[in-house]
Amino acid sequence: MPTALARHILVKTQAEAEKLKQRLAKGEDFAKLAKKHSICNSGKRGGDLGEVRPKQMVKPIDNVIFRKPTNQVHGPIKSQFGFHLVEVIFRD
Repeated sequence: MPTALARHILVKTQAEAEKLKQRLAKGEDFAKLAKKHSICNSGKRGGDLGEVRPKQMVKPIDNVIFRKPTNQVHGPIKSQFGFHLVEVIFRD
């Protein structure tokens, strides 16, 4: 079964996610932004989701983690929790 390492930032609004994505594009540190802005518990770990397997995450996030290119920030992605920015670090 494939695995991946990913991190994310979860916020309440699409506008907030878009602003954070722009900041990331300008070179700001993902982990620092996650710690400061993410409403997910993973924010305390810089957004680190750890090792993820298929179907562990909600479907929209799972699709990004296992189908989109690595080392890019994807999103905003809407889920029932809010809006996510997702970066896939590694996938096998």
